[in-house]
Amino acid sequence: MLDQPFEEEPLDTTEMSFLDHIEVLRWHIIRSLIAIAIGTILAFIGRKIVVAILMGPSQLSFWTYRKLCELSQAVGTDALCIESLNFELINRKMFGQFTQHLTVSIVAGVILAFPYLLFEVWRFIKPALKPSERRYLQGIIFSGSLLFFAGVLVGYYMLAPISVQFLANYTFIEELQNKIDLESYISIVTMVTLAASLVFELPIVVYFLAKAGLITAGTMRTYRKHALLVILIVSAIITPPDVLSQIMLSIPFFILYESSILIAARIERKQLKAEANERIQ
Repeated sequence: MLDQPFEEEPLDTTEMSFLDHIEVLRWHIIRSLIAIAIGTILAFIGRKIVVAILMGPSQLSFWTYRKLCELSQAVGTDALCIESLNFELINRKMFGQFTQHLTVSIVAGVILAFPYLLFEVWRFIKPALKPSERRYLQGIIFSGSLLFFAGVLVGYYMLAPISVQFLANYTFIEELQNKIDLESYISIVTMVTLAASLVFELPIVVYFLAKAGLITAGTMRTYRKHALLVILIVSAIITPPDVLSQIMLSIPFFILYESSILIAARIERKQLKAEANERIQ
């Protein structure tokens, strides 16, 4: 789709003042906030669905726990079987449940509205791009949204349950009972899910950095071992102390890094080809 011929649009050369740019940006932000508000309202109304999703990692019947146990048994061990989640959720504030309901609804609103947010970013930067640049970036909304939602799935089905079960079953003083505040649990689930979704935008970030000449595929290959070490360290911190779960968590992030190298290399090839064509002309 990105390489199909297209009819070039004339570049908008109309000069705008700083205040005009601010006015345009203001309306992009307003429309984005409206989209988030609509998503928030839908999530607030659909409370039962949101609660079922949110509370998933706190249940032993959660899909991830079952699949980890099946995988563990398939290789002849029970190391990844979660037998208990040693905590109880409580609410200690009068407005606690309402506040957390609103917080989770806003997070869900951002997730639901993300494709439209990318669309508004595209509309804002489009007038400043050359027709050729518009052709290469016209798939940014689809690819960016796809990566974002892939990150949400990885965060929710891998990072969140692994973090919850590790922290719930970690024991410092055996006599203590884990009565976890609702706000603490929600912050863990939403934080790691959103963090993963943002990390999955790495290929998009690398694309723009490579286009700007700020990063190269060679640089990323040079620091591949360092990146792998960082990924393994982070995985070791947020997973139980067993090698299998650390490797499972590291795989998607390492694939993401390798994909970013391929993207940077492709940008470099296109730029070299364009420069060669200019010299010929």
